[in-house]
Amino acid sequence: MSTRLLYLTVFTSGMTTLAVELTASHLLAPVFGSSTLVWASIIGLMLLYLTAGYFLGGRWADRSPTPHTMFSILAWGAFTAGLVPLLAKPVLPLAASAFDKLELGVLAGSFIGVLVLFIVPITLLGCISPFAIRLAVKRTSEAGTIAGRIYAISTLGSFIGTFLPVLILIPLVGVATTFLIFSLTLLLLALAGLARMSGTRAALILSWMPVVLVILYLLVVRLPIKTSEGQVYETQSAYNYIEVLDANGFTLLRLNEGQGIHSIYHPTELFYGGPWEQVLPAPFFTADFNPSDVQSLGIIGLAGGTTARQATAVFGEIPIDGWEIDPAIIQVGQEYFGMTLPNVNAVAEDGRWGLAHSDRQYTIISVDAYRVPYIPPHLTTQEFFQTVYNRLTPDGAMTINVGRAPEDRRLVDGLVGTISTVFPSVYVMDIPATFNSIVYATKQPTTFADFAANLARLKNDPAAHPLLLRAMTTVAENLQPTPASEVIFTDDHAPIEWLTNGLVLSFIFSGGTEDLR
Repeated sequence: MSTRLLYLTVFTSGMTTLAVELTASHLLAPVFGSSTLVWASIIGLMLLYLTAGYFLGGRWADRSPTPHTMFSILAWGAFTAGLVPLLAKPVLPLAASAFDKLELGVLAGSFIGVLVLFIVPITLLGCISPFAIRLAVKRTSEAGTIAGRIYAISTLGSFIGTFLPVLILIPLVGVATTFLIFSLTLLLLALAGLARMSGTRAALILSWMPVVLVILYLLVVRLPIKTSEGQVYETQSAYNYIEVLDANGFTLLRLNEGQGIHSIYHPTELFYGGPWEQVLPAPFFTADFNPSDVQSLGIIGLAGGTTARQATAVFGEIPIDGWEIDPAIIQVGQEYFGMTLPNVNAVAEDGRWGLAHSDRQYTIISVDAYRVPYIPPHLTTQEFFQTVYNRLTPDGAMTINVGRAPEDRRLVDGLVGTISTVFPSVYVMDIPATFNSIVYATKQPTTFADFAANLARLKNDPAAHPLLLRAMTTVAENLQPTPASEVIFTDDHAPIEWLTNGLVLSFIFSGGTEDLR
């Protein structure tokens, strides 16, 4: 057997295996999200399937050490990999409905069912490396060298398979087509290998595989990922499943599993009863503060630009820098959420990095970068809040949107404890009829008495914007005692997902069914 063909087979198999694993996370994200728990499940099971493949492939190669057997295994592995997104299509809508209704049995069954689909292709692909070693070794004295070379080539293929789907293929053609591209590439290589090593007839026996995959793809893949009521638009980016909905004239942005509204838009309404407008009152804890004193705003987690639009209406066309790591969300914001204001600078990069490298000082910095229900841990640490503090003007203030359960405020308390090590004054307000709290922190020592005095004064000012007054009134009526907490999150240790998982589970098992966002 040609050494080049063998090495090409190992390279392509390794590339496809990692590509399938990375693309699997995007297949699951619209329903199950992309939390550490989901990733751990995907990676753990893939490693388990590969373990079985290595074991099975070694024994199989000893019993039938022929290129025909290896390429047949490769063909079936490639074919079944291409079937995964097609077979998942009927399962995922059921899971999406179960997630909306928090039907845990259906949800868990769907999750397990989708992951089970990967058993056959990943196990078969795991057989290829030990099979290739068995075919390549002619003398025991060279076994180590050949094994090392084959695993190096396979790993190099895996390296390419790590970046190619996420950075190029998924944003361009979507998840199902990405599966199809890798599957067909590997399948055609397997058929070519069969034709060369075993004759044309051997390849023709399995030549139906690519035909069936393409036909099924054309029949199934054009179906929508979700069939949500009022759906206006959906897409899959390198970072998120993105969905735009119309609900009684309001445009909503939902991401991934959809357990939260990330942005909202209405052409004539500005108050939405959520976390967006509650950013506006942040600096008014400072004595004698006026709306004209707000000179700039930084938003980490810009999404569709709801807060930016509200702030422009209240404070005028102040400079607003908004960081949103997903450029596809920025495009959706500009197309569906009126995020075309000339004073809004939307930047597609990680918010912490962008803020740290900004040359602007901000009157308000808003942190609302949920991947529901999780806050990215690097946006919750003492080091991050020190960066925020350094980027605020002397009279500036920070807000951060935090999730909680009715009887579980550990995440709020931990963030307050951490923020209090950097900021002199910290306040907590519960947004009515939600499971969200807004934590305010001011760069200078302040008091609620100053906030109340500012609110009273602005109520008598005819120039004060009604949205600002309404948001400030919500703060005054729902302010909570600032908790005492010794918890400090750092870059080295910030168990945010552990706390959030506990919060969600305790809420669900207590019988809660409302949206946690």
